[in-house]
Amino acid sequence: MKSETAKLLAAFLAGAAAGASLGILLAPDKGSETRKKIKDKLSALGEKATQAYKKIRGKKDEDEVEE
Repeated sequence: MKSETAKLLAAFLAGAAAGASLGILLAPDKGSETRKKIKDKLSALGEKATQAYKKIRGKKDEDEVEE
């Protein structure tokens, strides 16, 4: 069950990253601005993924202690 949650989270984050990237790439900005936006979005997404992983990992550690 936990691996299903991790897979779902990974799929959601991948879809969000793809959608954000396509939206930025299709926007009528200069190349340098587009690259900066992509870098910023991916950085923010990486931070969210790290936080989500730590949250899931923390719950898993709590479950192991209870068992």
